Formats: sequence, structure tokens, C-alpha cells
Amino acid sequence: MWYNTKTVYKHTGVYSLKKDIFEKLKGGLIVSCQALEDEPLQSSYIMSRMAYAAFEGGAKGIRANSVQDIAEIKKTVDLPVIGIIKKVYPGSDVYITPTMSEVDALCSSGADIIAVDATARPRPGGVSFEEFFRKVREKYPDQLFMADTSCFEEGKEAARLGIDFVGTTMSGYTPYTKGRSLPDFELMERYVTELDCPVIAEGGIWTPEQLRTAMNIGVFAAVVGTAITRPRDITKRFVKAIEVE
Repeated sequence: MWYNTKTVYKHTGVYSLKKDIFEKLKGGLIVSCQALEDEPLQSSYIMSRMAYAAFEGGAKGIRANSVQDIAEIKKTVDLPVIGIIKKVYPGSDVYITPTMSEVDALCSSGADIIAVDATARPRPGGVSFEEFFRKVREKYPDQLFMADTSCFEEGKEAARLGIDFVGTTMSGYTPYTKGRSLPDFELMERYVTELDCPVIAEGGIWTPEQLRTAMNIGVFAAVVGTAITRPRDITKRFVKAIEVE
């Protein structure tokens, strides 16, 4: 069963809504439609059209950054949205939904799932993930959450705390996982084998073959971003292939 047994749904209506989101995403491709301020396609309108193109291509969900982008995307496509807010705070390396302020904003935006950095790195103010998420879950008991993790211990801890989905998003992006081969199929397999929690493969999936490998491992769903929605990075990859060394 793909529902985290530690999450209690208090109302029948809430349970039905969450079950619907799970069923829509199960076994599917989630396309990350994001563009940061320094990127050419940075625009909520453009991200909404990216999401529509992904929808027409068969995507089962969208991952999006910022309240503005989420609002435009939800007006454009009827797909579950994983929402994040990327914000840098002094003294902390955690930047994906790092504080309660970003969680509040995402809950108000209507994001179906909220993804949070669940690494062992201190959050702003020196707060641990456990301390942060316990307060988040207490405040928003009916909201679905995804843990962006980098290693098995982080995923295990997030599952223990009652997270709804565990993702491999941060593998290779923390000091203690730097250099790991991406996509991190080894981490996916450990999560699928050892955790009682739906696993979302994310990070470094560039080809359909890699996506198929992830799905064959048994992940619940998979996120692909750069390889689909970032033409600048895609172009660089092709140019690098023909550069004279």
C-alpha cells in the first residue's frame, strides 16, 4: 500500500482527496517546471505553458517553484503540483522550503504536495529537520509533504517522522554525498526495499532509459526537470558534445 501508515487522515473528504492525488501520480512522470531569476525563461506565464506542454506529453504531475508559478500552473493544468519555494538564508545551506514561512505560503497557494529539504544540514537558526517538521505537521496535519533527501539515513528519518513521500532530490548536492553517480539508483533501491513510504526518484535523470531503470526499481513516481524544461542547459549539453578538446 502506497499510503504512509504514520499519517492519519481525520476526515473522509481529506482522505479521498489524498487518495486521488496518490492514484494520479502512481507510476507516472512528474515534470519540474522551474526557472530561476537569472534564467531566460523566468516567467510564471512561461512556466504555465511549460506545464501545459508537459501535460499534453503525458506528465502525471508538475513540480514548481514559487507561489506565483504554482498559481499560474494550477489555472492551466489539472495535475497534482509539488510546490517548493527556493530561498537562501544567511548561515544555512538549506534553500528548498527552509522555514515555516515558506510552508505557510505554499499551503495558501494550493500546492497539492509541499517538498521540503530533509537533509541533516541545519536549517536557518540552527533548527534540525526533526524540530522543523514536527511543528509543520502539527500545524498542517492534512497537507501532503515530500522529503528532499541526499542519503538513506535522511530518508529513514523522514519516514519515521511521518513524511508522505521520500525523494532522492538532494543526492550529490550535500557535502557528504558529493560525487555520487546520478541518477542515484542505489539510493532509490534502498528506499524502495527498506522504507514503508512512497519513493519519488529525482535528480540527474537525463534519458528515457534512466527513467525506465528508476521505474523498474519500483519507485512510486519520478521527477524529470532539466532534461525537459531547461533549454539553456540542454543546449549546453549538446554544444559540449561537439566542442573541440
